[in-house]
Amino acid sequence: MKVVIMAGGRGTRITSVASDIPKPMIKIGDKPVLEHELECLRSQGFTDIIITVSHLGQIIMDYFGDGSKVSPATGKPFGVHIEYYFEKEPLGNAGALFKIKEKLTEDFLLLNADALFDVDFNRFVDYHRQHGALVTLFAHANDHPYDSGLLVVDKDNYVQQWLTKEDARPQYYRNIVNGGLHVISPKVLDVEINTPKVDLDRQILKPLAGTEKMLCYNSPEYAKDMGTPERYYAACADYKSGKIQGKNLRNKQKAIFLDRDGTINKYVGYLRTPEQFELLDGVGEAIRKINLSGYLAIVVTNQPVIARGEVTADGLQQIHNKMETMLGKEGAYLDGVYYCPHHPDKGFAGEVEELKIVCECRKPKAGLLLQSAKDFNIDLSQSWMIGDSENDVLAGRNAGCKTALIGETDYGQNLQVTSLLDFVKEIL
Repeated sequence: MKVVIMAGGRGTRITSVASDIPKPMIKIGDKPVLEHELECLRSQGFTDIIITVSHLGQIIMDYFGDGSKVSPATGKPFGVHIEYYFEKEPLGNAGALFKIKEKLTEDFLLLNADALFDVDFNRFVDYHRQHGALVTLFAHANDHPYDSGLLVVDKDNYVQQWLTKEDARPQYYRNIVNGGLHVISPKVLDVEINTPKVDLDRQILKPLAGTEKMLCYNSPEYAKDMGTPERYYAACADYKSGKIQGKNLRNKQKAIFLDRDGTINKYVGYLRTPEQFELLDGVGEAIRKINLSGYLAIVVTNQPVIARGEVTADGLQQIHNKMETMLGKEGAYLDGVYYCPHHPDKGFAGEVEELKIVCECRKPKAGLLLQSAKDFNIDLSQSWMIGDSENDVLAGRNAGCKTALIGETDYGQNLQVTSLLDFVKEIL
């Protein structure tokens, strides 16, 4: 599969870090950002590269050559084959795609050269191929969704709306942000665009929202724009700590599994509406610390209100949208939300009969934790389950996790705490 890397931006927001070299040549550790990208791709078998360049592009071309040169940083060959397209006039962040269209005869990876990432691209591409969409977007939650462009997806992860920063957004929303990595069919370029500059998001991708042709691939892996000095220095710190490499899903992850009611939000019995949802004190800070620690933050919750017929799946999503919105305002995010809609007891008015079953996902069974472990390659023995009930402790134990209880009863948990924040301060 060909990989197109867009490296033509001028980097006006990061000139205080380096003004005499293109953004992709700014160093993270001892190597340029673009070299980190090429290493990540080469290690997974992606070696056929096209790089689009413009401003100070000759510096990139001289450094990498055709990909057979020896890296000045490592003393080893880059190990890829590189072609270039040089923009004599600025074409926007997608105009060059139309200039190299004849080289793009099958689906290709499209990446930004000013982002730092370490992603399991084979896993990403396999997801794209399994579903047969024209475009698959790499997406994730971030710590500032309130000022980011958002993706609104349906239950099958098809993108229904693309909300850019200037678009109005609903009061409550899922924290799903485009990560700037794409798998794209060349059919997407079969459109007529007459502007001298082409905006990838607004002119090519956003029009596909709602057509069932664009998918969202959610991943907790590291992929961050480093276009400002603040983000650049944060990326340097993440690289030095090993966080970037560690988040690649080829590596085993560790997670903190969170019960919802009584752990994240105030317990009100059967919670049925967003208006009833209220975060507990300190939860935003606690989950923000989990995010920074390298653990995944994953909610696993029994929601029998669906089987009872009191809340629909869409209604539950609105409640969870409020949860993600409120956490986002505190700089925190969840890597996943898993719920069980079932209940074993039948014979009640208004119930959804097909959901009144004995299942494998209802806590104290471990189904929710096992599914998330499969999705995110989690080492359960290095993970924690925290909640406020015996079912939470038992579910964690059944999954092979360490367990913590918010409360005073002894259910055989490894740790007893007074709150989620207390737990985080104890183990982190």
